[in-house]
Amino acid sequence: MPEAFKFELVSPERLLVSEQVESVVIPGAEGEMTVMAHHAPVMTTIKPGVVTVNTAEGKAERYVVFGGFADIVPAGCTLLAESAVAVGDIDRADLARRIQEAREDVADAKDDETRSKAEQFLSQLTTLEGAILPA
Repeated sequence: MPEAFKFELVSPERLLVSEQVESVVIPGAEGEMTVMAHHAPVMTTIKPGVVTVNTAEGKAERYVVFGGFADIVPAGCTLLAESAVAVGDIDRADLARRIQEAREDVADAKDDETRSKAEQFLSQLTTLEGAILPA
């Protein structure tokens, strides 16, 4: 049985999770990563995606995050999200609004670097939409 560690998921609005967990899968900027107890110290940026929390009780909880960063140390993990919500509470209209804003950012980009970043963000949002919302 995996050892539990402290995990916190914090958004500007509230503390969503603060509990002992067995593992957490986070959408790191360089790819998904699984965090477990005694993980090597790492700080990483978070891309829009789904965080899966495997609790010490054996439940899996999923949260949608829209960017931020994670601070991982051997004793625990704190994820500070720009915005976060439980998958079951996702607002389709809010996600559609974010996608539309990202499309506008791509269209309004003044240079290649800005356009590339906007296209990447739009791609992440549309992938997220496909992963959490049924067709």
